[in-house]
Amino acid sequence: MGDRWHVEVDRSVCIGSGMCVNHAPDAFRLDTARQSHPEHPDTDANEPVLAAAEGCPVEAIMITLQDNGEAVFPPEE
Repeated sequence: MGDRWHVEVDRSVCIGSGMCVNHAPDAFRLDTARQSHPEHPDTDANEPVLAAAEGCPVEAIMITLQDNGEAVFPPEE
């Protein structure tokens, strides 16, 4: 069985660029205030969601492992 991720968007940081929706249209949506929201906060690990997090110009998307909370993105330093 693969990893399960928990996806969050820090809406106090989100600038509504829409890059997340471009990378992973099934995983993110913008609300009427152009703030990003994960469609499925708990999801199977997948490349489009990781690409969305990596492509966010303000790093507003955080991904952690669902079972232990370990950071997937941004990586802990």
